[in-house]
Amino acid sequence: MRNPISGTQFRRDVKLAQKRNKDMAKLREAILLLIEGNPLPPRYKDHPLGGEWKHFRDCHIEPDWLLIYKIDGLDLHLVRTGTHSDLF
Repeated sequence: MRNPISGTQFRRDVKLAQKRNKDMAKLREAILLLIEGNPLPPRYKDHPLGGEWKHFRDCHIEPDWLLIYKIDGLDLHLVRTGTHSDLF
């Protein structure tokens, strides 16, 4: 079981997603799988990032809704969530 850690920017991103009427249950489902240490199903298209994000991973909650995170030991750092244009 991992310890979820969310930063200020992630919490702001979640509020924006709620304003956009995103289905927050989908985000919770992905986060719970990560907390439990389970691999994400292929539909999430989980993959490592490169460049300045090289120590992070992202998964697709929806085709244009991403979750950027980092696993550090038993800690799950929830870094950002949003659309491709929001994040990159």
